[in-house]
Amino acid sequence: MDRIVIGPDGKCRCSWCDAAPEFNTYHDTEWGFPVTDDRRLFEKICLEGFQSGLSWRTILSKRENFRAAFADFDFHRVAQFDETDIARLLQDAGIIRHRGKIEATINNAQRACEMVEREGSLAAYFWRFEPDPTEIVTPQTMSTSPTSVALSKDLKKRGWKFVGPITVFAFMQAMGLVNDHAKGCFLRPKIEDIRKSFVRPL
Repeated sequence: MDRIVIGPDGKCRCSWCDAAPEFNTYHDTEWGFPVTDDRRLFEKICLEGFQSGLSWRTILSKRENFRAAFADFDFHRVAQFDETDIARLLQDAGIIRHRGKIEATINNAQRACEMVEREGSLAAYFWRFEPDPTEIVTPQTMSTSPTSVALSKDLKKRGWKFVGPITVFAFMQAMGLVNDHAKGCFLRPKIEDIRKSFVRPL
């Protein structure tokens, strides 16, 4: 059964768009489009960590606040955050004030700096985990995949935190490492065309 919904403009979209009005724009302009920008990749994996136990709508509504609080997710700057910054963030009502997730973001920024030194870029690293298309047979029927499990395990080995397989799979869906738009969604074929001409980072 296709997981789609017809929007107010008559277009068929992934059914999760029906959960909130702001999801249509996010779906149409961001979700599933291949990303190679390191800042965006770092932002997304951090926000997926903050989402753990919460809804994406909650995180999306606070995204601009997160960007302001975390130096626009410039991981070189976030890596320098100290106890004063943690105290500041714990008082910031515009974000999720969870000490463990805040500390994990700072830790992950430090690990991201290390990764860039070793791998050249975050994009080069993450896109090495692009799964074989046959790994995901029916869109939006999985919350993890063999590749997300492998990526999660490797990130944890490198010292990253709040990067479990479910979090990592959501990151892969959003950043275009997989095309998980539902069959029947108007964007699925468009994303397929983009992926065909997309130059994978080295």
